[in-house]
Amino acid sequence: MHSPGTKLNCCNKARGLLIHPSALSATSPSEATVPPSLFVTTRWSVVLAAQEKSSPESAAALETLCRAYWYPLYAFVRSSGHSPHDAQDLTQEFFARLLAKDYLQAADREKGRFRTFLRVCLKRFLANEWDRQRALKRGGGERPTSLDVALAEQRYATELTTGIAPDRLYERQWAMTLLQQAMTRLRAEYTATGKADEFDQLKSALTADRGAIPYAELAAALGSTEGATRVAVHRLRKRYRELFRTTVAETVSEPGEVDDEVRHLASVLGGG
Repeated sequence: MHSPGTKLNCCNKARGLLIHPSALSATSPSEATVPPSLFVTTRWSVVLAAQEKSSPESAAALETLCRAYWYPLYAFVRSSGHSPHDAQDLTQEFFARLLAKDYLQAADREKGRFRTFLRVCLKRFLANEWDRQRALKRGGGERPTSLDVALAEQRYATELTTGIAPDRLYERQWAMTLLQQAMTRLRAEYTATGKADEFDQLKSALTADRGAIPYAELAAALGSTEGATRVAVHRLRKRYRELFRTTVAETVSEPGEVDDEVRHLASVLGGG
């Protein structure tokens, strides 16, 4: 579930945390490398492979991606001047078209970033809004993807004060969604090893620059030594970076695109 967003400046909000840019930056060449083997089964690669023929695997992969990234699309539609009701209908109908593979032929293997692909397809869809009325009449308003519109509106209302353009809002919410997914994965890993409490104590280290992390306070809260806490924080931040890169990798089609995409998202989150 998404939590309400807030205005972002130099740092970035994700599930109640201001993620400091240094928490996203690789500290070694090996850490910045995503294994090529990851792209054998990455969801977006499967979707691209489905351009020529349909398969249950590609359909499931695309539906999973849509469910994960629906809010940036909804925010784009709302900020383009549509009411909550119309934005819901438009977003769901867009997914119906996407899942039916009407738009897959537009995917460019040379620019295979899911973020860009979805936005281009959505703009094309909105530019031909008359198709929506015809589709709703034909399909009886079928809604293949469930949207939590009440929560989306709560989140969207907090973002109206930023006054940013639809494209900018989409980019920002896309990046926020990736941050949220990486954070969820990180907490799940700590919980699975019985370290949920440790995660809750240490996650504040993701909000601070490396030189401003309150190691003594964290150590006291954990009942540990400062030295051991420094090691724990280092591992937390390192694993978060890895999970963020893995999450980004799931939205591009080639290993070489990951670094550029991470830099782009960092720029978006930093207000650049």
